[in-house]
Amino acid sequence: MKSLWILLFLFKFCAATPTPIVLWHGMGDTCCVSFSLGYFKQYLERSIPGVYVTSLRIGNSAIEDFENGYFMHPNKQIDYVCDKLALDPKLHNGFNAIGFSQGSQFLRAVVQRCGNRVGPVKNLISLGGQHQGVYGLPNCGALQHETCDYVRKLLNYAAYYSWVQKSLVQATYWHDPLDEETYKTRSEFLADINNEMRINKTYVDNLNSLEHFVLVKFDNDTIVQPKETEWFGFYAPGQANKIITLQESDLYVQDRLGLKWMNEAGKLVFLSTPGQHLSFSEEWFQRNIIKPYLINH
Repeated sequence: MKSLWILLFLFKFCAATPTPIVLWHGMGDTCCVSFSLGYFKQYLERSIPGVYVTSLRIGNSAIEDFENGYFMHPNKQIDYVCDKLALDPKLHNGFNAIGFSQGSQFLRAVVQRCGNRVGPVKNLISLGGQHQGVYGLPNCGALQHETCDYVRKLLNYAAYYSWVQKSLVQATYWHDPLDEETYKTRSEFLADINNEMRINKTYVDNLNSLEHFVLVKFDNDTIVQPKETEWFGFYAPGQANKIITLQESDLYVQDRLGLKWMNEAGKLVFLSTPGQHLSFSEEWFQRNIIKPYLINH
């Protein structure tokens, strides 16, 4: 009888302990300022009492974090984050991950490349992520900065030059539908994590191990072009007008990431909300994200 009570107590304690949450901010933003992810971290802590939330800072200061969102190669950022998460003992039993804008595809890369090392990632929430890349950069997101103009001009003319790929983050997920072959062979980040040239089985297995992969699209998004990339949609190859859905793409038909399997298994979730990029209400987030995916998960 005593053993039974101990088991019941342990079950109650474990069930009541919220799953930790990892956040990764987007371009032109930082991890911890009060008007950005610092506020969102506090919001999650209020909404889920006792939850451990870590908001990733890439670098040693807020300034470095901001700059690295533009100039530190995603592959280096992901290696940095993989090491950081692996060393956090509070994450070893598993965690949920929420990416904001480009932080979404970066967290997906963490899952695919080192998900079996950092502790099980349970639910991956992508808020406005650019999973098939972008073709256009009309705005830089949360913070306006003169860097935006420089980035736009450079991407339009030289995105696939080796030195641009190595020095400008946004070039690594620039996807030119008018030149698919160059994108596939010279993109140093997105083409790799989307298994464009070869199938990396580790990427597939790690991604498919998620309980859910939740894709949130913002219906009135004018910042991400095209906004359908937030659901893995993109321009049909060879032109930049017609949009094809994930289900119509080679990525899905050939199941290069196991997304077809995940969709059929109920692991791939498509959500949308009215509003501009990363614009959502707390009530919407509570109902659609926190309750189904972050509480007791």
